Amino acid sequence: MDENWIEHLEELRKRLIFIAVAFIISLIIGFAFSNSLLEFLKVHYVPEQIQWNVFGFTDGFLIYFKLSFLISLILSFPIAIYQIWAFVKPGLTEKEAKGTLLYVPLSFFLFIVGLSFSFFIVFPMTLNFMSNVNSAIGAIETYGLQHYFTFMFNVVIPISLVFELPVVILFLTKLGIINPTSLKKVRKYAYFLLIVIGVTLTPPDFISDFLVIIPLILLYEISIWISAKVYKQQIKKEFITENS
Repeated sequence: MDENWIEHLEELRKRLIFIAVAFIISLIIGFAFSNSLLEFLKVHYVPEQIQWNVFGFTDGFLIYFKLSFLISLILSFPIAIYQIWAFVKPGLTEKEAKGTLLYVPLSFFLFIVGLSFSFFIVFPMTLNFMSNVNSAIGAIETYGLQHYFTFMFNVVIPISLVFELPVVILFLTKLGIINPTSLKKVRKYAYFLLIVIGVTLTPPDFISDFLVIIPLILLYEISIWISAKVYKQQIKKEFITENS
């Protein structure tokens, strides 16, 4: 195997180990604060008609672990993005390295925006809809902690990650893997995928779907616009280099 490949793999291994260590440390920190977060959620963000119950001896521990995971994800996310940037930095020019370093705070900002949007808007809307449906059929609402948080994570985490789309597109355009033309060619397929994601994560009514699908589509269009700006700069730079 080529020595350069061995060096790249060794560097990748070091970065992944660093990310794993940061995640584990954040997980421990998250476990220390998970009880406070649980009480905060229960007081401020859980509808009064929902009574939490446990149906297994491990339910309580699993809830603490899930909350710890969420806290760890938030704390270690910028560290993971920075390590990814540090891994590709040797292949970038000094100017490109400085420019792409902005991806770290930008990606973290978008992740927090996605997390807030999904938790404060999409999740309560979906939860209330499902609760109303259960009440309409005469069911007695007796929810388990495990059910509640599993449902919350299934809604919140995917949407939060989708909000990273502009940064991913920007990064891949910088590397020359994609360009705005290719993004426009697959636009209808991307729209279809985003609509499926939106419909899957929201109640089956037009307003709920609209509130989620439109931001996702806007994110894709913003991604195309960002890709076009970066791609135009790259073409201009290549033209200047060839004629200098």
